[in-house]
Amino acid sequence: MIPFKKANILIPKNVDMTKWSVVACDQYTSEPEYWNKVEEIVKDSPSTLRITLPEIYLEDSDVDKRISKINQTMQEYLDKDLFIEYPDTMIYLERTQHDGKIREGLIGVVDLEDYSFEKGSQSLIRATEKTVIERIPPRLKVRENAILELPHIMILVDDDQKEIIENIKNNVNDSDLIYDFDMMENGGHIKGYKLNDDIINAILEKMEKLNDQEYFDKKYNVSNKGVLLFAMGDGNHSLATAKANYENLKKTMPEEEYLKNPARYALVELVNLHSSALEFEPIHRVVFNTDVNNLIEELYKYYDINEDGDGQEFELVTSDIDKKLYIKNPKANIAVGSIQMFLDDYLTNHSGKIDYIHGDEVTREMGRKDSNVGILFKAMPKDQLFKTVIEDGALPRKTFSMGHSYDKRYYLEARKIK
Repeated sequence: MIPFKKANILIPKNVDMTKWSVVACDQYTSEPEYWNKVEEIVKDSPSTLRITLPEIYLEDSDVDKRISKINQTMQEYLDKDLFIEYPDTMIYLERTQHDGKIREGLIGVVDLEDYSFEKGSQSLIRATEKTVIERIPPRLKVRENAILELPHIMILVDDDQKEIIENIKNNVNDSDLIYDFDMMENGGHIKGYKLNDDIINAILEKMEKLNDQEYFDKKYNVSNKGVLLFAMGDGNHSLATAKANYENLKKTMPEEEYLKNPARYALVELVNLHSSALEFEPIHRVVFNTDVNNLIEELYKYYDINEDGDGQEFELVTSDIDKKLYIKNPKANIAVGSIQMFLDDYLTNHSGKIDYIHGDEVTREMGRKDSNVGILFKAMPKDQLFKTVIEDGALPRKTFSMGHSYDKRYYLEARKIK
């Protein structure tokens, strides 16, 4: 059975959709001015800003109060009959990005019984980066009492023939359109089409081919490996939180109940790895409020660093340094993994706070400020993703990002999980 299924999908009605839809919570985590601007745009309008928790607020002293308000607002939206429910369906979407390219996607649910973020997992759905277990509990606080889920999760399918998602546009028309609007803050434009059973069945049939073990072994030139059908793109920790919530529920009820529970599934957007609109961007590091000279000294002790192009490349930016450096004796397969190992060790015993930043210039700007260090990486080639995960397991956390921050998935669709 394919672990991607139809869902009962909620779309708001009679609202300003531009104000309704806001960017994923894990964006702009060091840029409060962005979220202040979103507050100004939304004001008192119904919005996903009111039923999600931007991670910039995750460590605030009033976070529990925020979570309680989120759950209360979800109930208010349901009580006010804010949504139209599209039962037992999938949604095909076209997202026109800031650069004008169109990213096609498919909204449905994944079965969490077929997903694992554990290292060495052979499940059909797998994490592509290391899951930080410590990041799950605060997110679990949001989900465990929530009535609704709103996905910013994007999952990838390796369909190099472009037979699954890219063909859908030929089978929908204006009568199937359920949303069509401009997105705030450089988010581009989005259209969504409700799919009928004939289209959905054809999609699932094509997925079955990718799920065949013999086909999988030949495609990736492997043996004795479980089929990797879907790989995480964005929202790794959100899906891990949904899994943790479901596993907790399983402890409280008999099997026949938890297998029918709506929390067994998570609403996601499925995207083809080979979409021409999908570009892998590096995720850089900035260490704030640290002893810059000491950090650099310790880095040079930790690794054999040179400026001659010998080894794994990264760029170091401080208030008076901006240069490319190379690690001759790395401890991981790629530069971002080697640097992350150093930073994890260094920050255990030294001052400083790390954040993960999208965008070269933003990272350089932050790195140039006093007491900060910026570290930049090259992008990982996206066609290496599935093969690497199959053979080596998950990549280091925050290895890659799919596109610019403003092209990330915005919250839009919802689903009842209780």
